[in-house]
Amino acid sequence: MAKLTPQDACKQTIEVCKAAPVVPVLVIKDVAQARGLGEALVAGGLPALEVTLRTDCALDAIKIMSEIKGGIVGAGTLLTPKDVKNAKAAGATFGVSPGATDELINACEEEGLPLLAGAVTASEVMRLLNRGYTVQKFFPAEAAGGAAVLKSFASPLPQVTFCPTGGIGLHNAKSYLDLPNIECVGGSWVAPTDAVNNGDWAAIETLAKDAVATLSK
Repeated sequence: MAKLTPQDACKQTIEVCKAAPVVPVLVIKDVAQARGLGEALVAGGLPALEVTLRTDCALDAIKIMSEIKGGIVGAGTLLTPKDVKNAKAAGATFGVSPGATDELINACEEEGLPLLAGAVTASEVMRLLNRGYTVQKFFPAEAAGGAAVLKSFASPLPQVTFCPTGGIGLHNAKSYLDLPNIECVGGSWVAPTDAVNNGDWAAIETLAKDAVATLSK
């Protein structure tokens, strides 16, 4: 297996970000929900799916969602090299982490898994940039100052593109997407817990379609 360079990782990650204005952030507690949920989101125009490794069935959910035609399935909340190996084995085609460590970045490069690594301060952004990562996650977006902070980053760090996540919904996503250094946002509002638990895939497909119609650049 060829080692993934930061440059190639960023090329692949930016393509994920360009797939749609929103990357759904999914916490799946019942693997039986995986296929219906994934198919609804893809049908609604949101093909890039981040399944967070916060539940016992997350890896099984990734395996199922990786079979959905038109889907681009990634693993979120990557914290350790073991997480990276497990995610890649399950069929994840990209990874997302709340922050970044050398150990985690090295593991993703070795496993060939493009990483959307998290940063929230200028120093963290610069550190990832120094390693060659020009596409980064900004987390927790709203708690860290929101769109105003990312607007401030645009002048001194124009070479970095962000996917902000954390506290973002349909009500404020446009304020991020209107910025020149934002390609997409991450959010869970397109897959509300009640709709997922009730298997209301039609409602989730509608939410996805609304997000695409409202937020597409």
